[in-house]
This record gives sequence, structure tokens and C-alpha cells, in this order.
Amino acid sequence: MFDTGNTGFMLLATSLVMLMTPGLAFFYGGLVGRKNVLAIMMQSFVSMGWTTVIWYLCGFSLCFSGGQGGIIGNLDMAFLRGIDPLTPFMGSSNIPMWVFCAYQMMFAIITPALITGAFANRVRFLPYMIFLTLWLLFVYFPVVHMIWGGGLLAKWGVLDYAGGIAVHAIAGMAALASVFFVGRRKVADPGMHSLPLVALGTGLLWFGWYGFNAGSELQVDAVTAQAFLNTDTAASFAGITWLIMAWIAEKKPKFVGLLTGAVAGLATITPCAGYVSIHSAVIIGIDAGFICYFAIALKNRLKWDDALDVWGVHGVGGILGTILLGIFASKAINPNGADGLLYGNVGFFLKEVLAVLGASAYAFVFSWGMLWLINKITPVRTSEDEEIMGLDETLHGERAYI
Repeated sequence: MFDTGNTGFMLLATSLVMLMTPGLAFFYGGLVGRKNVLAIMMQSFVSMGWTTVIWYLCGFSLCFSGGQGGIIGNLDMAFLRGIDPLTPFMGSSNIPMWVFCAYQMMFAIITPALITGAFANRVRFLPYMIFLTLWLLFVYFPVVHMIWGGGLLAKWGVLDYAGGIAVHAIAGMAALASVFFVGRRKVADPGMHSLPLVALGTGLLWFGWYGFNAGSELQVDAVTAQAFLNTDTAASFAGITWLIMAWIAEKKPKFVGLLTGAVAGLATITPCAGYVSIHSAVIIGIDAGFICYFAIALKNRLKWDDALDVWGVHGVGGILGTILLGIFASKAINPNGADGLLYGNVGFFLKEVLAVLGASAYAFVFSWGMLWLINKITPVRTSEDEEIMGLDETLHGERAYI
């Protein structure tokens, strides 16, 4: 009944996307000081557990059942009701529904974890858990339904191959909202304590991103290969572009610049991966290196305390990638896609721009309001004494290093 090759490929892709969350934990863990390593890593790992619980209870159903042309799905598949090992995926009989459910769950796990780098070292654990829950329910699930679940944006013809809007743009703008709400750190953080950990995290993210992007084809065909190669190409060109720019500005080639640039390229190519040519992927990667680099420079000039540059890398990268999709998309690459502005389709370009800006604005406003509400129930921010001692000991009673 099912295609064993496609099913096996999608199980592998699912495993690769799962690996991205530990990769993110290492990436963020290396970037913070020694006193806050476990706290930031735990925020990623706890999402693996808690998001899975929510996904089983209602998340999958709210994203992918009912609500055709609407904003949110229904609860027809709550508790994964009505799904068994022989239930085919609703979009194709090639793979089981179980596989699609697991694959999309890995996206749901990593997306809110991306936000945590922005408020590193200054948010309590209980408010974070409340924020994680509400953000999934009221931001992530509706946006996913509207784009990938047959909802409003899908009906309008908006495309997002693997999460430029549904993952990076909304996470990056939620991160910026959290920076504005929580405020600057009261205690100067010594910053990156382990560049090897950052490199390990980047390697795991880059490796997992092939499942993130190539897997979004949901089968093995020519578009799968295109998405795979586009992913590597954009990341490589972005990393080298960032390295050169940082070398010119800082007089030395910095390893962390190469790594950050590669991640920016990965975020930017995500919405485009299966819809653009390899030549477009080169341009997208170079644009990601330039624009995300300058976004972080702007953030520093404005003194926004986005600790790990979530907005500049993921937010700006996701928005930029979606806009570039509106320019470079080509039906010659993917007949199920669209032609972009470069091929005369002004309407598609405008839809992509409006969709990403609208979703980003919603994510920003709702995230800020949610933090305000949570703060009325329990203090969101840590105290100055807790910042001085470090969150590993004060919040979790553990140390990364003895």
C-alpha cells in the first residue's frame, strides 16, 4: 500500500529534523557564559518533551484537520483519534499518516526553541513553559494551518516550502518582542564560553537541515534533490559572505562569523529550497550573508539585547527568504510551485510579501501581549541576584562545569 522508499526517506528526514533541536541546544549553549549553559540548553530539550505532549493532545489536529480556507483547524484528530498504522497521509497515499505526523511534530518542537536565544540568561523556567504552551496554541498552530494545513494563506496561493514564514519569521519576531518586553540584562554576560560547542551545534543544525528542507517534498524525486543542493549552496555562500564581511570589519577571519553566516543562509533558503534554481540559491545565500550581517549590526547599534541574534538570523532570514521566493520562484523547477516576480508574476510576489509581513506582525504583537499577561500571573524575569549567580544554579540547582 505504501511506498517503502518514500516512507524510509521520510523517517530518515524526521530523524534529521529531530537532531536539529539538540543541535540548537549546543549552538546556544556554547554562545552563553558558563553559568547559564544548562538553563538555555534545557529550554530546547524540554520542548522536545512538552511539545510532543501538546502535539498528541491537540496540536496535530489543530494544524491539519478541518478548517479548510480558515485560520485554525478543529479537534477531529485530537489524541490522534482515527489514525492507525494503515491510515494514508491525506496528501498522498505513498506514506503513512503516522510518518507525516511525526515529521511535522519535529518542526513544532524546534520552532519555539529558536526564540529562547533572544532572552538568554534572564527568564524564569515556569513562565517559559507557559509561554511555550500558549505560543504553540495561538501563534504556531494557526500559522501552520493557514500555510500547510489547507487554510487561508494556502487558499490565497501563498507558498512556504519548509518554514520561512511558519518557522523562522514568526520565531524571530516573537524573539524581538521578548527582547523588548524583558529588557536588557542587568549583569554583563561574559558571552561565548565554548566556540567548539557552537561549531558542534552548527554542524548538527546544518546536517539536520537537509531533512528540514529536502524532506519537505514528502517523497523522493527531482525536487527533493534540488532542495537538498539549494540548502547546502545557500548556507555555504552565506557563510563565506559573512566571513569576508567580518574579516574586513574586524581585521581577522572569525570562526563564529562563518558559523553564524551559515545558519543565516540556512534560514533564508528554507522557504525557497524546492521552488528555485541553484543559481538563485547562490544569490539568496549571498543576500543572506549581507543583509543578516547588517541586521545584527543595526541591532547592536540600537542596543537591543537579543542575546544570541535570533531576530537578525532567523527573523530577518525568514522574511528575506520569503520575499526572495516571491522573486525567484520558477515552475520550471517545481511545477507545483509558482513563477515569481522575475518571471512576470507580480501577484505572487505581493502575496508572499503581505503574508510574511502579516504573520510576523501577528507573532510580534501576540508574543508581547502574552508575556505581559504571563507576567501578571508570575514574574517572567529573573532577579539581579539570580543573574549574578547564573541560572543554572538558581533555577535548576545544577552546574555544567565543576
